Amino acid sequence: MAAHGIPHFQNDGGHAVIEIGVKEFMCTGASVPFDHPHIYIDMGDDNEKVCSYCSTLYRFNEKLHADQTLPEGCTFNVRAA
Repeated sequence: MAAHGIPHFQNDGGHAVIEIGVKEFMCTGASVPFDHPHIYIDMGDDNEKVCSYCSTLYRFNEKLHADQTLPEGCTFNVRAA
């Protein structure tokens, strides 16, 4: 599977808030098979957005890189078949 250009994040830990280093991303909910439709979220001028499927609050943190999250481990990685 080809790598995707937009960061994808998941919330396996059931965290109320996940800090991320980007304002445009995809939320997957949780790991397969417990994921929801992977939806595109754009914060625009805001610094936080709630996923309409899983209600995870994503908060922009300018100190993080695109592949980093707080808490750690919330970056979704595509597994090869």
